Amino acid sequence: SNQTVGRLAGQIAQILKGKHKPTFRPNKDMGDHVVVINAEKVHFSGNKWKDKLYRWHTGYPGGLKSRPAKDMLDRKPEEVLKKAILGMLKRNNLRHQSIEPRLRIYAGPEHPHTAQLPLETTKPLPSPPRAKSGDFHFGLESYNSQKTVGQSTSKRNDKQS
Repeated sequence: SNQTVGRLAGQIAQILKGKHKPTFRPNKDMGDHVVVINAEKVHFSGNKWKDKLYRWHTGYPGGLKSRPAKDMLDRKPEEVLKKAILGMLKRNNLRHQSIEPRLRIYAGPEHPHTAQLPLETTKPLPSPPRAKSGDFHFGLESYNSQKTVGQSTSKRNDKQS
């Protein structure tokens, strides 16, 4: 809740592709399932609520339609986040057949995946840092290799002193 759409979409796109895993291959399906709840609580920075337009075509002549982000959030809060996430992924067969079906977005806190994701064991993604830091991870500490890099450099500094 209260996370910026683009920053949250960037984190989710990385998990869907599987880039957080050490066995990542760009041509293979390596990602995980992602369930997003409270999609209506996301926000944009600046004047994007009134300036950003979502456009689509109905297929009929003169059928170009558009809707501002504020109206889109009121009508379909899941689509705001889904369009941001899918916009960060390449348009190929891997995305259409494997990655898109693994993304589940719900407007409120209720979802049908409580058997797989009990409330007491699930944690929300941490807020993204404003600057790069060595201890940031995508909610998966076991795959974070930056901790070992940071520790080894501090050990080297201790040996040199």
